[in-house]
Amino acid sequence: MDLGIRGKTALVCAASKGLGKGCALALAREGVNLVITARGREALEATAEEIRRIFPSGAGAKVTAVAGDITTAEGRAAALKACPGPDILVNNAGGPPPGDFRSWTREEWVKALEANMLTPIELIKATVDGMIARKFGRIVNITSGAVKMPIPELGLSNGARTGLTGFVAGISRQTVQHNVTINNLLPGPFDTDRLRANFAFNAAKLGKTPEELARIRAEANPAKRFGTIEEFGAACAFLCSAHAGFITGQNLLMDGGHYPGTF
Repeated sequence: MDLGIRGKTALVCAASKGLGKGCALALAREGVNLVITARGREALEATAEEIRRIFPSGAGAKVTAVAGDITTAEGRAAALKACPGPDILVNNAGGPPPGDFRSWTREEWVKALEANMLTPIELIKATVDGMIARKFGRIVNITSGAVKMPIPELGLSNGARTGLTGFVAGISRQTVQHNVTINNLLPGPFDTDRLRANFAFNAAKLGKTPEELARIRAEANPAKRFGTIEEFGAACAFLCSAHAGFITGQNLLMDGGHYPGTF
């Protein structure tokens, strides 16, 4: 299927690896020009070069790498300078660390809110009016399956990402008449550094190695495996497509069937 977005421009945050990289690769495959951001310059440049190699100039998308922390005003300014009028915005930022809520300080809560709620809102605010004026816009926020089924040790993430979900539920109904959609992708267990870090955190408490815990968790999933970044990217690309203009304010859970609810 031709997604109808060739030649569009996308700003993809935290795209040097993991789910953000999966989204960047999928959009590049559709001929979307990319501005990708991440904190680590070396990994970001390596990802940019990989995309250029897979989709060479003239046959695919242009890729611009902007190193910086998107959760800071300076990082956002640098990204928006390189991509002031994106047609597509993929919001993504690393989640806060696991822990016990009793130990979290106000400063840690503020940092989590800045990264996983306020930064996406600031980027939406900076780009949505241009999308409305052009009568095309696709915004996808990478949140977490924990929005539907909270993970006890990820309380910082549970709280901040749920706040973003509530915000999107309201604004997405205002923008869709202009062919500007805003949706959330909720990853469950995908094979990423983040997942492996969580295994390392929990393994010692359970008397197991991270590798043992990973095998147990994979087997417990109805899919009997973890998701891949390619699968995640393909879903993101469809939500960004010309065919998805009637989908807005939705929370697409991708977890291999782990969430047991009907809705």
